[in-house]
Amino acid sequence: MRSLALLGLGCLTALLLPFACVDPLAQTLADTVDVLVVDGTITNVAEPMVIRLNRSHADRLTGRSGTLPVTKATVEVILDSSEVISCHETINGSYQLPNDFKGQINHAYQLRFTLSDGTRYISTQQVMPSVPPISRVTVQFNPTSLSPIEAIDGHYRAAHDVYLDTQDPVNEHNYYRWSWMLYEPQEYCRTCYQGIYAVNEVLPFNNGVFQSTNKPFEDCVYPPASSQAYLYVQGTSFDYFCRTQCWEILYSHTINVFDDKFTNGGLISRQLVAQVPFYQHSPCLVDIRQEALTKTAYEYFNFFQQQTQSTGGLTDTPPTVMIGNIRNEADPKEKVIGYFTASAVSIKPYYIDRKDTDGIPPTLFYALNGRIPNPESPPPPSNGPTFLVGGPVRPPTAVCGPIDQRTPIAPIGWPN
Repeated sequence: MRSLALLGLGCLTALLLPFACVDPLAQTLADTVDVLVVDGTITNVAEPMVIRLNRSHADRLTGRSGTLPVTKATVEVILDSSEVISCHETINGSYQLPNDFKGQINHAYQLRFTLSDGTRYISTQQVMPSVPPISRVTVQFNPTSLSPIEAIDGHYRAAHDVYLDTQDPVNEHNYYRWSWMLYEPQEYCRTCYQGIYAVNEVLPFNNGVFQSTNKPFEDCVYPPASSQAYLYVQGTSFDYFCRTQCWEILYSHTINVFDDKFTNGGLISRQLVAQVPFYQHSPCLVDIRQEALTKTAYEYFNFFQQQTQSTGGLTDTPPTVMIGNIRNEADPKEKVIGYFTASAVSIKPYYIDRKDTDGIPPTLFYALNGRIPNPESPPPPSNGPTFLVGGPVRPPTAVCGPIDQRTPIAPIGWPN
């Protein structure tokens, strides 16, 4: 799964993007024009673990920000100061640990990586704390759950509020982080802008006509702007139905951490840990994740929780960029954003049938894309493309992917 150390990078880069926070944030951009952002968590469950390296840029004149993946780095995790575990780059800026790797409680982990220019970085050592199991999850439909800022399209505020109970260990000072991962049934698996989806490879034929081959392709085909075919796709997006069952994977984008100093040894009851938007009438499944944090990791994420989820009032302290536990070995003054963590995790899946909902949802496609779908028309006598010959009947269906955003495999807990 996608690493949740920095909540998919969004919560951290929110501090660097002028449109994501209150106006005073622009005052901090002068010092964060070129910042390395690191996202990585080691857990004790069998799941993909990915270290993400990105560089956040802000234009000094316009204030516009952007993020670029850091590629061709050498990334390693050091176990107990001795064993070195190498990561491999799967997509640009994402470095995955071996599939059979999972962390262990009370063992120490340290991130080390070298950029393509030879610059070396290292994190502090993190000893994985234990975590109590989630005792119970309860769900309640709330037509006004999401704030006006969080509302889909500015007015869809309905969601399922998700609460958990957990027994806090006695005589231990514990720190928690809660997050969620949502599986939503997806109808559309590919969008082609100014192109059409092709199951097999397509080659030019003659007179602006293209020929489908027998070689598998499964991607969008983009006619040259000089061709007659381009007139059919110009300025248009076509959306293609999924060929198989498919679930969209969505992640929480808020930081939710907790210090047990007021509940030490007691029952943590009805703790709000998720607000699952009412995207569609179809059922969904949410994985509730309870992670243990070290004291320093809690302090770091609690800082971001306060900074990114403040009210934005005139009395608020302007957000500042907090440096994490990763440093440049040759230049300790370089600011590196992110906190490498090792966290034991308890996961509880919950199937939401949505039979208790009220009102009309926006649909998943509209919520993700801000528009209604536009499927490709069949070929003549309808209005479909006439420039492609051969291949499967049009319009084709698309494979369920990409794999970091969708899955054709039913999530654990989904009814048969």
